Amino acid sequence: MHQFPSRPIRALLLAGWTLVLTLTHSMAENLRIGIIGLDTSHAEQFTLRLNDTANPNHVVGGRVVAAFPTPSPDIAESRDRVQGFTAAVRDKYGVRIASGIDEVCKEVDAILLLTLDGRPRLAQMKQILAFGKPVFMDKPVASSLKDAVDIYKLAAAANVPVFSASAVRWYPGVLEVAGAEKEPASSAISYGPAHIMEHHPDLFFYGIHPAESLFTVMGTGCVSVARSTSSSASIITGQWEGGRIGVLHAIHEGAKAYKVIRFGKERIVEQKSEGDYTPMLREIVKFFQTKQPPLTPRQTLEIYAFMEAAEESKRRGGKSITLREVMTKAGAPEEWLPSDGKNVTLVPKPTEKKNLPPPGSE
Repeated sequence: MHQFPSRPIRALLLAGWTLVLTLTHSMAENLRIGIIGLDTSHAEQFTLRLNDTANPNHVVGGRVVAAFPTPSPDIAESRDRVQGFTAAVRDKYGVRIASGIDEVCKEVDAILLLTLDGRPRLAQMKQILAFGKPVFMDKPVASSLKDAVDIYKLAAAANVPVFSASAVRWYPGVLEVAGAEKEPASSAISYGPAHIMEHHPDLFFYGIHPAESLFTVMGTGCVSVARSTSSSASIITGQWEGGRIGVLHAIHEGAKAYKVIRFGKERIVEQKSEGDYTPMLREIVKFFQTKQPPLTPRQTLEIYAFMEAAEESKRRGGKSITLREVMTKAGAPEEWLPSDGKNVTLVPKPTEKKNLPPPGSE
């Protein structure tokens, strides 16, 4: 017969577990977070949710304690807003403004890299990775697929956990569409704003949001893309393994809204609600605590390869471009490369009537 521990032993075990849980909770509550980059609204919005305990969207587990602004003088959205966001995180939420990236990294347990401009990201990550602390990289990871691949390669070599994602991945409405059926979506359409930011591939800044919605619903396995473009919009058609099709409608000009629509075997499901940064921030804090990223490098880089291939397709007049081609060109290791397309089932072209045998001749 199984013998239960005696009452004194049970009391000691309970006290021990209580101490462990208390220490774990205390460590989580005391997680010190640093921000690199104060030229985006995300700096204020993330800090609001982490530091303001009275806010209804407060995210427990950490607090922003130090930050360093990294504005770009040739990007108006960065140059003209950095002072306001810097003042907000300092004066409203008690964040100390440091004198440099190294100073922030020395003082904290984890890093939010929020620099608006993707161009300095590779150099910044080289500096940050030297401290060995987990890093969340806000969009865009970099200003080119090659730089994004290099960042992930450097992080892997340094054994530093990193990840990047758009907040839309955790929007309740997007998750509802993604989980509508057990079977993978036969196809999906995602649309959203994608106004162009100078010095970057034209989907990297805002096109990442509807692109990430598309991949949240379709999953990985995109093989190739072809793009049609006008001044007001771009239509990017992706071929997935198994003959599945995902379409991104990137809105450059005109009325703007977000939505993803899933076409399944039994149902067609449309996104009914959006969301905010709060669910993603919970994932970020959990990542900082566990050092286990919710997305692999391959998952994230497939989305950037999709957008890079779309850029290449535009340059080549709408020609279909494989993700493997652009990832190989960017120097990605074999284990991160997308499918080579051998398992893709494409709809066959209709046979021309002149090649058909006469009725009844067979």
